[in-house]
Formats: sequence, C-alpha cells, structure tokens
Amino acid sequence: MSSGSHVYGYSAVLMGSPILLKLFDNNQALASQVFRLIKQYEDLLTVNRAQSEVMNINHAAGRAPVTVSAPVFELIRCALAASLVKDSCFNLTIGPLVKRWRIGFKGDSVPPAGEIATLLPRTRPEQVILDDEAGTVFLTQPDMEIDLGAIAKGFIADRVRDYLKLQGVEQALINLGGNVQTLGSPPGGWTVGLKKPFGEADALVGAITVENKSVVTSGVYERYFEQDGRRYHHILDPRTGYPLDNELDSVTIISTDSLDGDIWTTLIYGMGVEKGCALLRHQPGIEAIFVTKQREVIFSSASQFSFTLRDFDYRLVTGSTA
Repeated sequence: MSSGSHVYGYSAVLMGSPILLKLFDNNQALASQVFRLIKQYEDLLTVNRAQSEVMNINHAAGRAPVTVSAPVFELIRCALAASLVKDSCFNLTIGPLVKRWRIGFKGDSVPPAGEIATLLPRTRPEQVILDDEAGTVFLTQPDMEIDLGAIAKGFIADRVRDYLKLQGVEQALINLGGNVQTLGSPPGGWTVGLKKPFGEADALVGAITVENKSVVTSGVYERYFEQDGRRYHHILDPRTGYPLDNELDSVTIISTDSLDGDIWTTLIYGMGVEKGCALLRHQPGIEAIFVTKQREVIFSSASQFSFTLRDFDYRLVTGSTA
C-alpha cells in the first residue's frame, strides 16, 4: 500500500494476523487506542479460546438461549441473514467443520468421510434462533458452534474507520490481514496490492487504487495443505463439508463497508465468475475482482476502483465478459 509522503505506520499482531494502521499524523496514542479497540472486539467474538460472548453461545448449544451485547447480536443477525441466502456458501454455523479440518491450525490430513457426514447436520443455520426483544441467541442442537471468523475482521475494520472519524481523522488506512478499510484519500488514492496466488510473499498480480473504500480478498492460497497430490484449502463448502472446488484462486470485493466485503467474498466464491457477475449487476455498491486458475483477472465492473496489472502471466478480462 502506498500514498503520499509523511505517512506514519503502526503495527501490532491481533486476531492471529499482523495489523497495520496508517495515519498522516505521528500519533502513537491514537494508534494504541485503535489497537485496544480491536482487542476489545476480538475478545467478544473469538472462538479460538475458551471464553468470549460467542463461545458462551456455543457452550450453551442445545440447552439455553444466551444474552449477548448489542454489537454481537447485530453481527450474528447479519451473518445469519447471509447464511440463509439460497445456496449460500456463507455459514455462521460452520464451526464444527472448521474445527475438524483445522486448516491453518496444524491440520494436514483429510478427515474421514464418515466424520464429515456426522458433522454436517450440526451446521444448519436455520437452527439458530434470535430473540430481538431479549437480545438472546440460541443454538437448538447440541454441539452446534457459531464461528464468525468469516465476518469479524470486516466488522472490526468498519468500527475502526468509524472511531477514527469520531476522532477527527480525515485520512487513514487499516489493514486487518486481508481486510483493508480506507478513510479519505491521499493524492492519487490508496493503493492496495492484489497478491499472486501461491507466489512469493511480496508477489502481486496487480494493484488496486481506491478512495474511501474497503478492499477484502479471500484466496485458496491463504491456508492449505496437500495430500496425495491434491490441495485442500480453508474455504469450505457448507453444502458438502469439503473445500470449495471451482475455477477461482481468489475473489476481491470492493465496497464501502468491509463487513459487506467479508460476506460477499464468501457468497461470490461459492457462485463462481458467471453467477457472481450476474448477481453483482443488481448490487451497484459491490464490485468483484476474480483471479482464476487459468490466470485471468476478471472484473464484475470497475466504477469504484482502478486496477494496474503487474504480472503479465495474467490476462485482464474486463466488463464481466466471462
């Protein structure tokens, strides 16, 4: 990412990812407040340790509704709505499958088919019951687990943007490890690199330039293992219990809110290029960049960003012609 001169970078490791904040003022106190805010939300939403508001829901699965704070309730409501879209590959109840595969968490073998079949009935989002009046969440079946990992970073990135606005900040960038949210714009805009799938750490397919937009990328190259000559990545298809297998290496969503980016990367990943482009024609505020296994870079449209190809082994396809 780049911008004009006199940009101050602040970094921390939170949510298991390197976090980068860019400001135009040398303000360590503000950066510390931002990292504290991220930590507070991580503590509410994590499923990677025994206690959090989300884990309280999971521990009570099949037994009782659990009261949660308003931010957690609203995020779960949003995740549930995305999960109930017809044929959605977004699923907030995919927790049992994620835990069993453990891809990216020392998981390096394919679970037996019988185990996958046993876990699938525990991943039905229609079995999540929300009570608006009481502010409670109830998982109706024992051993169900909510996992907000696919949506938490986007939610937090938007909260950071809103917090910075309240502090009078006019230009800033927050990178939560794959979720980039920008506030304002330096001269020429913010430039965000689009990673080359399975390339070196700093290898880019291209560069995306935006102003006041979020850029969220999800790719099969982020976490995976190989077994018997086949690659197994972390983007699971809740309909089968196995990693999604289609023509895509990555999907990037450009939108105003990073939360939308999180939801739409997963939805569009499951649809593929043709169906994804068709759906996005009705979503003018959401745009996608697809990187295919055939080394094509395809835009659903490009009114909110500009793109510069950096790796000429890839071919640029514009205008959702796929």
